Amino acid sequence: MGIINFQGEREDQKKKFNEPISVRDHMTTKLVTLKPDQSLIEVINLFMENKITGAPVVDVAGRLVGIISDSDCMKQISEGRYFNMPIANMRVADYMTKEVQTIDPDKTIFDAAAEFFKTHHRRFPVIEDGELIGQISRKDVMLAALKMSSQNWY
Repeated sequence: MGIINFQGEREDQKKKFNEPISVRDHMTTKLVTLKPDQSLIEVINLFMENKITGAPVVDVAGRLVGIISDSDCMKQISEGRYFNMPIANMRVADYMTKEVQTIDPDKTIFDAAAEFFKTHHRRFPVIEDGELIGQISRKDVMLAALKMSSQNWY
């Protein structure tokens, strides 16, 4: 004798995936950007005012030329004290990272998470057609993940 199904017809267990998962959907577009000729004092003030830990550096045409973080500033504060050099004279261009790893806006947040894990960076500028259009951080990826239900992670 076979088993009789008393539950009736079952719904498909897989839900349709309709959550936005691209970097474009979760990146920050209102960026604080810096210029290469700004002083580190200005950078530190901007970081504190905006409660951020890093920012892209752009030229006069708005093209990405580098990135600077609170770690870069902290290093110069530490070394400045050791060598008795004030940071007021230090310029962004001399201390920014010039080889910047960027991410494509059409990559998924999963791709971004993998890149964050591999590189240990805290943010990636988002570039489209050579233009800086946003930035995605580790926090942005985690917030995107929280918005997704666990049934969608397959």
